[in-house]
Amino acid sequence: MVIYFKSEVVAPPWPIFMGLDKFENEDLIKYGFPEDVWFHVDKLSSAHVYLRLPRNCTLDDIPSQVLEDCAQLVKANSIQGNKMNNIEVVYTMWENLKKTADMVTGQVGFYNDKQVFKLKVEKRINTTVNRLNKTREEKDPDLKTEKENRDRAAIAERRNYEKEQRERNKEDEVRRREQDDLKQYKSLMTDQNMSSNKGADYDSDDFM
Repeated sequence: MVIYFKSEVVAPPWPIFMGLDKFENEDLIKYGFPEDVWFHVDKLSSAHVYLRLPRNCTLDDIPSQVLEDCAQLVKANSIQGNKMNNIEVVYTMWENLKKTADMVTGQVGFYNDKQVFKLKVEKRINTTVNRLNKTREEKDPDLKTEKENRDRAAIAERRNYEKEQRERNKEDEVRRREQDDLKQYKSLMTDQNMSSNKGADYDSDDFM
């Protein structure tokens, strides 16, 4: 079971989701999207909360209000963290999550610690948590199929982009050649005029 929320502090809303337990967390780790951002309370047990970014967005593009929503949600879903003030929430892109065979269920590490960022949460903000909980939906998605469909769509999109790029390059090459031909033609005409005019001696009487 996966629990879905909406961060409606921006329009359109950004989707947030988390696993119901550590077993669902394993599936979310396995079938995550490159656009997913993972959140967890630092050094404490908590839910694994994910934010799905719009395509072509980066961590720097996340609105601060959306970050705050994710931080409040992950704090509220930590037994210890929910009771504490001044905790830190860590977040990183899904692709930076590292899972090895010796790790227990739900445990993850990181490929690059420099790509892990921290957000300080002073206290629980009930109005934020209540707003998010009003959007809560529980679903049982086929995460594997969703991942496969996403990857196929991404491949098709990339191929279309590459095809369009090749067509643009061909058009640019045609224009470049036309411009080169035009320059050569103008240069040829200039050379011919100079040759035909060279040594010519005109007398005004010839035109009378």
